[in-house]
Amino acid sequence: MKKFLITGATGYIGSMLIKYIRSTDDTSEITALVRDPEKAKKLFPEGTKMIVADLCDEAVMRKIRYEGEYIIHCASVTKSAEMISRPVEVIQSIVNTTQNVLELAGRCNVKSMVYLSSMEVYGNIDCSDGHRVSEEELGDIDIYNVRSCYPLGKRMAENICYSYFKEYDIPVKSARLAQTFGEGVPLSDRRIFAQFANAVKEEKDIVLHTEGRSTGNYCGIHDAMNGILTILIRGMNGQAYNVVNEENTMTIRQMAKLVAEEVAGGKIKVSFNIPRENAYGYAMDTGLRMSGEKLKKLGWKPTESLEQMYRKLLEYWG
Repeated sequence: MKKFLITGATGYIGSMLIKYIRSTDDTSEITALVRDPEKAKKLFPEGTKMIVADLCDEAVMRKIRYEGEYIIHCASVTKSAEMISRPVEVIQSIVNTTQNVLELAGRCNVKSMVYLSSMEVYGNIDCSDGHRVSEEELGDIDIYNVRSCYPLGKRMAENICYSYFKEYDIPVKSARLAQTFGEGVPLSDRRIFAQFANAVKEEKDIVLHTEGRSTGNYCGIHDAMNGILTILIRGMNGQAYNVVNEENTMTIRQMAKLVAEEVAGGKIKVSFNIPRENAYGYAMDTGLRMSGEKLKKLGWKPTESLEQMYRKLLEYWG
């Protein structure tokens, strides 16, 4: 029987991981580390254990005892508006929670831990010639852009993971997730893909607040779950792995067109309303094109197309 501890368990990735593990192996023991037990009870399948704690509270985290094999650290801020309005707290949350979870992994002598990082760690990389970026390449991030608190925080957290591996032999790996969605995304989500899906649901035009030139990298939720668990079990300690379906790489403008024409069947169109300032907290335009080859070499193979991801999301919304 495998034993898992999932942090950020009431978030999208964390909650879907719990459901995915339970659906593929009903003998597994899953413990969710949460701050809001009432919210957790509504999300988790029967039999899920809970530890109630604030990951940022070092004193509280030191008291936790976990007798299991695996930790998946999913907890993170995901709202762009919060990255603009509360950058100090975002950085503290990313860095401090990761170190506290690594300390827990060391005390518990776990077999493996995965830290959920982000494609945003790559920063600004020009892939206009079609180049696919591997895990060893990193681009520039503007340290004087307040929105950079998130990608820089994620980079620092990855370095903390690597440092704990090198100094204390903690068996940790990092999963750099592409934009992940599909079944399970709440209707209240305001990320760009959810706004597009909501436009289809309400049969309203998609309104872009940028030129839509930024390249997006995407992965279906079930493919992502499979990828994270593949890294957990088969990945090399101290290494990072991209979790991306290369077939789903396209610009925001291209995705908007796909949604309007294919998912909505041409019932809506794409228009533009671009403000002078970045009031919506969107990340800077990037031409990033992630490579999924490293994870594929572990035996992982993505199957969900972007259109399928949208259809599964809309079906879930009903």
